[in-house]
Amino acid sequence: MAPRGSAPRLADLAERAGVSISTVSHVINGTRFVAPQTRRAVEQALSELGRPARAAAPKNRAVGLVTTAASNPYCGEIIHGVDSEASRNGFAVLLCDSHDDPAREEEAVRTLVSHRVDAVIIAPTRDWQSVTLPILRHHELPFVLVDRTDDVRCDQVTTESQGASRALVDHLLEIGHRRIGMITGVDGISTTTERIAGYREAHLDAQVPVDPSLIVSGRSTVDGGRRATETLLSHPDPPTGLFSANNAMTIGVLLAVRDAGLRIPDDIAVVVFDDLEGAEVFSSPLTAVAQPFVAVGAQAFQLLYRRLQDPLAPRRLVRLPNEIEHRDSCGCHRRQR
Repeated sequence: MAPRGSAPRLADLAERAGVSISTVSHVINGTRFVAPQTRRAVEQALSELGRPARAAAPKNRAVGLVTTAASNPYCGEIIHGVDSEASRNGFAVLLCDSHDDPAREEEAVRTLVSHRVDAVIIAPTRDWQSVTLPILRHHELPFVLVDRTDDVRCDQVTTESQGASRALVDHLLEIGHRRIGMITGVDGISTTTERIAGYREAHLDAQVPVDPSLIVSGRSTVDGGRRATETLLSHPDPPTGLFSANNAMTIGVLLAVRDAGLRIPDDIAVVVFDDLEGAEVFSSPLTAVAQPFVAVGAQAFQLLYRRLQDPLAPRRLVRLPNEIEHRDSCGCHRRQR
């Protein structure tokens, strides 16, 4: 305890309030959201002991971004969107790659906590609720989910996956395909679940039975997409069309189709979720769902900034619309000749 008549130390205030030193600092400097009950305890300690002689100066403001930067090409655009908005508002961005691995995601969030970021934007892994969410809540870090959604009450921003997937598969069914293979992403995340649902809905609408053996996981990687496509092409009754559910897997799909000596769309139709850069210059330009990734990243930071400004603001789930870039890989133009 500080000597009588001297200004209290942060440690004295923390002991009196029953909280950590960092929490006292956040209340004094307004550098992070603190739960009302905790804030009242700190304010009571300040009332009883007085303020420190020199409160710690506010640090440079920063947000953490945890996503699958190494495993998916779309991430550069999300990073660009987040960074542009963050920079405009005076924040730095600390980037961590989860590699879609819950253990690495946990490590990334702990690293960001140690660097005292103000808040976190995260594309959650499959097990994030049991591994990462408790850390965010323990440290009272505001956070926003990006790209993938969850049933946790928090701000979230993504795009419309289910309807766009249904529209792609609808198109293949409309031009006569009845065996459509789907290469799915990582199990247990919202984008995978929604895109499979769209695939199934399209079949239901067309009254075409779904063959479960035509739905194969590509694990959201190039190699996974390649192996899944090889499995589908070796099926006793192989598909005449393929739906790749993200852009990393699409690269693998194209490699497997090439290795099999097949031509797109003459031998097999292909439609994809996520528009690859340069997709229109392929020998058979890809029909693709184009997601507004820069806007997704920008919106994620805007939601986070709003949460920092007003911790009690209502939670928001934002779904931005996608566009379908209709090109030649589906084969409909050739079928119409």
